[in-house]
Amino acid sequence: MDSYIFGFPEIDKTKLPLAGGKGINLGELSRIEGVLVPDGFCLTTEAYQRMIGSNKEYSALLDQLSLLKPGDRAGITQISARIRAVIEGIEIAPDIREQIIDYLSRLGEDKAYAVRSSATAEDLPQASFAGQHDTYLNIKGQDAILRHVSKCWASLFTDRAVTYRIQNGFDHRKVYLSVIIQRMVFPQAAGIMFTADPVTSNRKVLSIDAGFGLGEALVSGLVNPDIYKVRDGRILEKKIATKKLALYALEEGGTEKREIEAGRQRMQSLTDTQIQELGRLGRKIEACFGSPQDIEWCLDEGRFYIVQSRPITTLFPIPGGGGKENRIYVSVGHQQMMIDAIKPLGMSFFEFLSRGFPLHKAGGRLFIDYTYDLSSPLGRKLLVGLVGKADPLVLNAMLSLMKRKGYIKSLPRGKRVLSMRTEGLSWQLLVQAVKISRKPDPAIIQNLIAQNEASIKDLQRQIAGVSGEELLAFIMNDYRNFKKMLFSPQSLGVIMAGMLAMNWLNKQMERWLGEKNAADTLSQSVPNNVTSEMGLELLDVADVVRQYPAVIEYLPHATDETFFKDLAGLEGGLEVSDAIRAYLDKYGMRCPGEIDITKPRWAEQPTALIPMILSNIRNFGPQASRAKFEQGLREAEQKARALLGRLEKLPGGRPKVRSTKKKIRVMRNLIGYREYPKYSFIQRYWVYKQALIKEAAKLVQKGVIREKEDIYYLSFEELRETVRTGQLVYSVITKRKAEYEFYEKLTPPRLITSDGEVLTGAVNTDRFPPGALAGVPVSTGNVEGRARVILQMADADIQEGDILVTTSTDPSWTPLFVSVKGLVTEVGGLMTHGAVIAREYGLPAVVSVENATRVIKDGQQIRVNGTEGYVEILS
Repeated sequence: MDSYIFGFPEIDKTKLPLAGGKGINLGELSRIEGVLVPDGFCLTTEAYQRMIGSNKEYSALLDQLSLLKPGDRAGITQISARIRAVIEGIEIAPDIREQIIDYLSRLGEDKAYAVRSSATAEDLPQASFAGQHDTYLNIKGQDAILRHVSKCWASLFTDRAVTYRIQNGFDHRKVYLSVIIQRMVFPQAAGIMFTADPVTSNRKVLSIDAGFGLGEALVSGLVNPDIYKVRDGRILEKKIATKKLALYALEEGGTEKREIEAGRQRMQSLTDTQIQELGRLGRKIEACFGSPQDIEWCLDEGRFYIVQSRPITTLFPIPGGGGKENRIYVSVGHQQMMIDAIKPLGMSFFEFLSRGFPLHKAGGRLFIDYTYDLSSPLGRKLLVGLVGKADPLVLNAMLSLMKRKGYIKSLPRGKRVLSMRTEGLSWQLLVQAVKISRKPDPAIIQNLIAQNEASIKDLQRQIAGVSGEELLAFIMNDYRNFKKMLFSPQSLGVIMAGMLAMNWLNKQMERWLGEKNAADTLSQSVPNNVTSEMGLELLDVADVVRQYPAVIEYLPHATDETFFKDLAGLEGGLEVSDAIRAYLDKYGMRCPGEIDITKPRWAEQPTALIPMILSNIRNFGPQASRAKFEQGLREAEQKARALLGRLEKLPGGRPKVRSTKKKIRVMRNLIGYREYPKYSFIQRYWVYKQALIKEAAKLVQKGVIREKEDIYYLSFEELRETVRTGQLVYSVITKRKAEYEFYEKLTPPRLITSDGEVLTGAVNTDRFPPGALAGVPVSTGNVEGRARVILQMADADIQEGDILVTTSTDPSWTPLFVSVKGLVTEVGGLMTHGAVIAREYGLPAVVSVENATRVIKDGQQIRVNGTEGYVEILS
C-alpha cells in the first residue's frame, strides 16, 4: 500500500512536491537542536491529487477559472465556491483514512490538533502565500480531523488564494496541497517574530509581535500586539499595547474570544528575559535557513514552541551581500528614471558606461556604494549638490542619515566616488563651462552633434564587417572610445553652463522679484532639444495619418509582425509607411526603460507608437507641431520681457537686467543639449543590439540557445565566452529567467545600508493644503484635470486635458507630453528628462510623489501645483 504520510523528521527539502512549503519548513525546524516543534505529520499532496484527479466537474471548473483575470472578482468568487463545494463533497478514500487514523493513534487520539494547509507554492523564498490557505485550531476526534482535512484541501480555492495565484503567474493545475496535522499547544502567550525589522528592513534588528493566548488573535488582527525590537541580544525598544481580548482554546474543541482582566491589559506579554531567549532562537533558526525568517511561536509553561518559519519575501536583497563594515548604497535606477529590473546583458552595458564607479547588483538593479563620500565632509557636500539634483528623495534620505552622527563616524574611509578625478568631473570641465558661458555659441552644439552623427555612420559601416568573437571585442573597444567623446570636457561643459545659468535665473528671480522657478517658462521651445523635438515630430506623423480613414481604422488592430505589409494594402498606406519609417530612422532606437539594451525598441515594435499617434489625431488639429513650438517660444519671450521690465524698476536695475539678459541667452542657447548625450548612447545601443541579435541567431542555429533573446540573460563576458566556445549550460538561462521574473516584483529602495535598512526621504508638507500629496516642483504652474494613471506606454489612452500620472518617465514618454496638461511621477528630480521636457512644453509638473500611482485613481479629478510641489485629489 502506498504511503501518504510523513512524520516531520522524515521531511526535507527534496520533498517539497509532496509536503509543500510549510511541511518542508517544519521538517527542517524539527531537526534544529534546541528548537521545540509540536509533534505532527504531513498528509502528502499525492493524497490530494488522488482525491480530485479523476473528478470531471472539478476539471471543468478549473478550465473556467484559468480564463479569469485578477479583476474578475465576481467570476473568481462564484467558480471558487463551486470548486470548494466539489472538494469538500468528495469522500476520503478508505486507505488514506486508515493511514491518518493510524498516525493519530500514535500521537494520541484524545489530544487536540491543528489542521493546517501546506501548498507546493507556499512559504518559499520567492512567494510566501502567507494567509492564503486555511488553518483550523483545536480540532478533536477522528471524524472532525478528517472533515477538516477536506476543508484544508478546499482552501486551495479561497478567493484570496486564487487571486494571488493569478497575480503571481501560478498555474492552478500545478499547485497542490498537503495537510499538516500537528499537536495543539495551549500557550500563555504567542505571536510572530521577524528576524529582519519589517518596517525598516534592517537585518540586524529582530522584531517580535506578542500577545496573550493563541497567536491567531494577532494574525487575524483581533488585537494589537506588543512589539519588541532586539539587536545583538539587547532590547532596543518595547511598545506595550493595551490588550483587551485574547483567543483561547475550548475544552470541547474550537476557540473563543475572552476579555483580559484590566490589571493584565497593559502588562508585557513576555518578560525581558523571555524576549532575549526568543531572539536567540530566532537567530538560530535564521542561520539554519540561511535567510531572514517570519516565525510563528508559542510560549507554554515557560518553554517556547516554534510552529512555523517561512522566508520574508518582501525584503530587497542587500547590494554587496552585506558585511561587517557599515556601507551605504544608492539606487542607480532612481537617478536614471528606470526602476524596472534589468536583464544581465543590460547590466553589463550600463556597467561599462559607469566603469570606475563602485557598482553593486541586487534584485536585478544597480547601486553605487557612496560610503566613502558620506564619511567625508567634502564628499557629503558633493553628494548633496550632485546626486540630490536627480532625485530629491534620495537627497532627503541621505540628509536623514547624516543626522545620525554616530553612524556617520562609524563609516570606513577611502577613495570617494565624487571628486575632480571622477570620470566626467575635472577642473578642465569647470574651465570649459566658464569659457562657454562667456560665449554661448550654438555652433558648439552643432559641432558636437555633427561629430556624433559621423561617429554613428562610421560605427554602422565598420560593425557590418565583423562577427563572432571579433564582434564582441569590437563593441567593447568602440564603447570605450565613445565614452571619451560622451564625457569630453566640451560636451559636459555645455551642459554644465546651461544648468548653472538656469540655477542662477531661478535663484536670482526669486531673490529679486519673489518669482519662483522663472526658468521653467524661459526654457520653453529652446533649440537643439532632441527629446522635445521627438514629441513634436510625432505630431507631424499624425498629420500624415489623419488624411487616410482606412489607415486610422486599421491601426488599433495592427500587429508588429505584419505592420508595414498590411499598410501597403491600404489607401494612403505607403505615405503613412514612409512617414513612420522616417520617424523610426531618427527615433526608432528609443523605448521605455531604454538604458537596458535588452528592452524592445520602437524599431522592433512600431505598434508602440500607435496609441500616441491616435491621441495626437484626436486631440490636435493639423500643423499642431509648429503651433506648439511657436506658442512656447512666445511665452518664453513674453516672460523674459516681463522679468526684465520689473528688474529695470528695482534699485540697481540696469546691472541686474544686463546679468539676467546674459543668463537667459546662455540658458536658451545651451540647455537643450542636456538631452543629447543620452540620445547618442541609445543610438549606439541600437547598432550594437542589431549586431548582437544577428550573432544570437547563429547560436540558435547551432543549438547553443533556444531563442535569440536568451542572450539577454548572459553578461557580456559570458556571451563572449559562449560565442568563442559555442557552448553553454542552458540551465543558466532558465535560472536567470526565473530570477528576473522575481526581481520584477520587487520595489527597489532609493537608499539601502549594508544592514538592509531602507531609508526613505520625506518631503516637508507643512505649507501644503490638508490631504495634499507632497512632491518636488519641477515645472511651474497650476492645472486641474482628469488623472490618467498609466504604468505602461502601451496603455496610453490620452484625452485632451488629461494629467499623466506614472511611476517615472524617460525620453521615450515624451510623445505623450504633447497631449497632456500636467505631469505627476513617483520618481524624478529637477534635471531628469521628464522635468526638462515638462518645462519645455510648459506643463505643470510635480515629481517624487511617493505611491502616486496607487493613491491617485485613474479618472479622478486632480489639481497639480507645479510651483509649490503638491497634488490635490478633488474627486
